[in-house]
Amino acid sequence: MQLYNGYSPNGMRVMVYLAEKGLEVPTTSIDVMQSGTHTDEFLARNSLGEVPVLELGDGQIITESLAICRYFEVLHPEPSLMGQSAAEQANIEMWTRRMEQQLFSIVGSIGLHEMPFFAHKLEQSAEYAASLRRAFPKKILWLNQEMSDGRSFIAGESFSIADITGMAVIMVCGFLKIEIPEDAKHVKKWAEVVMQRPSMLTMSS
Repeated sequence: MQLYNGYSPNGMRVMVYLAEKGLEVPTTSIDVMQSGTHTDEFLARNSLGEVPVLELGDGQIITESLAICRYFEVLHPEPSLMGQSAAEQANIEMWTRRMEQQLFSIVGSIGLHEMPFFAHKLEQSAEYAASLRRAFPKKILWLNQEMSDGRSFIAGESFSIADITGMAVIMVCGFLKIEIPEDAKHVKKWAEVVMQRPSMLTMSS
């Protein structure tokens, strides 16, 4: 088994997940910013040229951060990060999807349209990026309202993969200099707590 990973929001999701699980997986570091995902060797493993990539012992390839996390969740169900009962799993899946669709996709698209590094991927639009920057605070305030019920984490009282997705959002916000609105006090409190977790601090060191 070999994990091919590098510094990226989705790469961070897998690394934090593994750290939370206490799992050590043989990892090859890919220099994303130096086009390490564009080599013929890497593209043979993932034609999309994106990390992370997990290669199993039999040669099977698994890409997409949540799919990789799901693989390890089945093998190592404790501590649970994707829920145990049917209701818990559904709730965490719901909130993970919400974090992806309502927040992660927005900040990700801002990066895609603003950073020269991604110019080869799509026709970039500064106006579109600006419109997303205007929309983002409203999405954060939506999440803030949802969390005004006093929950400790995104999907309830237990840390989960939904929080890891949220941590990736905060990571990208820092990189793109996107501020969390001051009146989003519940989100800011949550962010202060999760970004200080050992799994995140280890990655930042």
